[in-house]
Amino acid sequence: MFTVEYNEIKDSANVLLPLYIRDKGVDELAVKVMKAIGARSKTDAVREALLAKLESARAQTSLLERLQPILDGVERSGCENRSVDMKHFMDELWGDG
Repeated sequence: MFTVEYNEIKDSANVLLPLYIRDKGVDELAVKVMKAIGARSKTDAVREALLAKLESARAQTSLLERLQPILDGVERSGCENRSVDMKHFMDELWGDG
């Protein structure tokens, strides 16, 4: 049987709304997280897990941000020559040109 807890989300009439976990596997996982982190309730466990995931997602930098120092270095070095036909260049390297 699934459990229902009241969390701190309220509707427009300022009434607490229940936290329904309909998936048995998710409910069991919430209980495991609750016990592992010493949370008072599954609501607290879910809140902590979601906050941790949100913080982790915000802390990650995009691929472009991680590559930008390399791209800046290539630009500064002058190695970026757009006038070179790379297909022809590679064909020559492989003996196909």
